[in-house]
Amino acid sequence: MLSEFKKKRSRLQTYTWLGLPLVVIGGWFYPKLGYILLGCMVGAIAVAVYKGRAWCDWMCPRGSFYDLFIQKISRNRKVPEFFRKKATRIAMLTILLSVLGSQIYIHWGDWNAVGLAMVTILTVTTIVGIMLGVIYQQRIWCHVCPMGTIGNWISEGKMPLSIENTCVNCKICSKVCPMQLNPYEFKANGVMGDNDCIKCATCTVACPKKALHFDDAKNVELTDIKKAA
Repeated sequence: MLSEFKKKRSRLQTYTWLGLPLVVIGGWFYPKLGYILLGCMVGAIAVAVYKGRAWCDWMCPRGSFYDLFIQKISRNRKVPEFFRKKATRIAMLTILLSVLGSQIYIHWGDWNAVGLAMVTILTVTTIVGIMLGVIYQQRIWCHVCPMGTIGNWISEGKMPLSIENTCVNCKICSKVCPMQLNPYEFKANGVMGDNDCIKCATCTVACPKKALHFDDAKNVELTDIKKAA
């Protein structure tokens, strides 16, 4: 059942990952492709308002690329706590938005130059993400991604993952989570308290006790999409 679920999730990701090379490669020849990055930024924030970090599951081209390709060559080591710290995330968010903002200001009116600036930022950060993903775990960049950070901040209470008392702390949920989160640690609270959950639902399928599930009605739509794939 879990293997079939993963195949369906991967199938969804195959619909979006091509957006990454389209911009990272094609953008150097047609800079205006860089504006796709703005669309992804808006999409990530908009989805977070209603569904938490669900965008990062399969709608994000870069996240899909990392899961489909980098996972196969990753050493799959534990993500260092440094990448999870609030200070690290704020610093990365400040740096990248400052670079992007300054480039837009400097090149305002030259839409090719502005687009190329976005292509450059996406290219550099993707290369860094690939390197870190191979050394540690494929989704390590998702912990410091600026849009992921903003999504984390506004995801409180959105599509919460419930943990029932039938949970036996087998930690399988942690082993299958693409973000290396630990749902079982929130058993006492009954609700996942980590906003980095990307709502992929892999843990709910893998749980042998069926102790994990999404209660929010908005999750029905996401689940139906996964089943229909």
